[in-house]
Amino acid sequence: MATGSIPRVTAMRYVQPLREGGSLPAVVDTEDGLYVVKFRGAGQGPKALVAELIVGLIAERLGLSVPQLALVHLPSPFGRSEPDPEIQDLLRRSHGVNVGLRYLDGAFNFDPTAAAPVIAPELAARVVWLDALVTNPDRTHRNPNLLVWDRRPWLIDHGAALYVHHHWANATAEKTRGPFPLIANHVLLGWSDDLEAVDAPAAAALDSRALEEILGAVPDELLAAPELAAEGTPAEHRRRYSEYLGERLRSPRQFVTGAVEARERLRRTTPQRRAARR
Repeated sequence: MATGSIPRVTAMRYVQPLREGGSLPAVVDTEDGLYVVKFRGAGQGPKALVAELIVGLIAERLGLSVPQLALVHLPSPFGRSEPDPEIQDLLRRSHGVNVGLRYLDGAFNFDPTAAAPVIAPELAARVVWLDALVTNPDRTHRNPNLLVWDRRPWLIDHGAALYVHHHWANATAEKTRGPFPLIANHVLLGWSDDLEAVDAPAAAALDSRALEEILGAVPDELLAAPELAAEGTPAEHRRRYSEYLGERLRSPRQFVTGAVEARERLRRTTPQRRAARR
């Protein structure tokens, strides 16, 4: 299965664990340089990697900055020399295809108190719109999952998004089209002045052809993993994601209405948090 624009690279050396996340990502050296790799053998399993790919590719379609995605192959000998038994076990369970994001050397964590120079209201709106669409709970003040590099914010860590795929049976029409209540906790919600303005062009950028290309870039090796095989073939998984996202994108979009209402509630209670203005 072709993987579109996502390059494939081979892991050569385990460099450093990043223990901030529960999935134990790590900096890994490849023949194409350094990547932060999310491992299929981590507790969240391959669905977290599928979400990482889908949301990252959607973000790119919306003109948002995401570190370059790659499919990182861990050959069977990889990790045998690691002294930490926990890491060695993780790497052994992760042989095969994993997901990497280009390591941004010199990037620093996003600090909302100093965000004005890099966060414009329209950009904040696109990020909020994205996260409401894909039901991403992990862009909060406590855990922004944003890096600042080259004077721009970069979106990272989308493995918790699209959590409906853990229980497809819950994807009723009402729930699929409904708002995303956790958007009220979004770190950029108070700055998203242009939510209504970005809605139509953002949805237009994610037409059926775009979704087909995005889902086609997810490799069969992940969708056919043993943990997913009992739920259907790779084609059936892609169909579920396509139907789910297509239904959420259908107008009128309740996730946008819900985000606008949450933004206005926030501003009524804490108007001083609007740090970035035109």
